[in-house]
Amino acid sequence: MIEELGTQALMSITSHIVFIIITWQVLQAVRLDEIFKKNRIFEARIVIIFLTITIGATVSNFFLDLIHWTQQLLYLF
Repeated sequence: MIEELGTQALMSITSHIVFIIITWQVLQAVRLDEIFKKNRIFEARIVIIFLTITIGATVSNFFLDLIHWTQQLLYLF
């Protein structure tokens, strides 16, 4: 039981980090800096970081939930 919680926590941390890195790479290809006013580079970077964390964590939560739900399907029958 305790080992299962540790494994689940490690899988969640790894998933979040991987999807945040993937999202960061994808957002680097998008020209979001054109949306912001000139001389607002710091604010633009903070928004991109927050957007990266939000999207990456949301996608990671979706996949973790999907894995959890498929494991629960065993209890259907």
